[in-house]
Amino acid sequence: MAFLIIPGQWGDAPQLIPVLERLSVPRLTTGRPRNRPDHLSGDKAYSSRRNRRYLRRRQIKHTIAEPRSQRANRQRRGRRGGRPVGFDKAIYRRRNEVERTINALKNFRAVATRYDKRAYVFHGTVTLATIRL
Repeated sequence: MAFLIIPGQWGDAPQLIPVLERLSVPRLTTGRPRNRPDHLSGDKAYSSRRNRRYLRRRQIKHTIAEPRSQRANRQRRGRRGGRPVGFDKAIYRRRNEVERTINALKNFRAVATRYDKRAYVFHGTVTLATIRL
């Protein structure tokens, strides 16, 4: 669907919005692809106000776990803390499919070691590995 090559020291959570802006979901029938998925699942690292606000604004349903520290802060603030985030455990369990796909990509030696110096060359390597999968 979409991926973005970033330096290793950058975090994953700030890259959620640029990846979603590159997203292209093909339609089952004819027509141009959609740029908004039906649902998004993410782990606790993606639970930020910025990401959740962006998903609400684009009307993308999401299942993102709330870290214990954020939950405690919200509860400490009482009524001003807001409502708890919606969370569906059944959907969250399916997130492991993405993790397994990423691990399958890492089985390709060129992807796991990243000997390519240029980002566009590594992007081609990852694209070729995803096509192969």
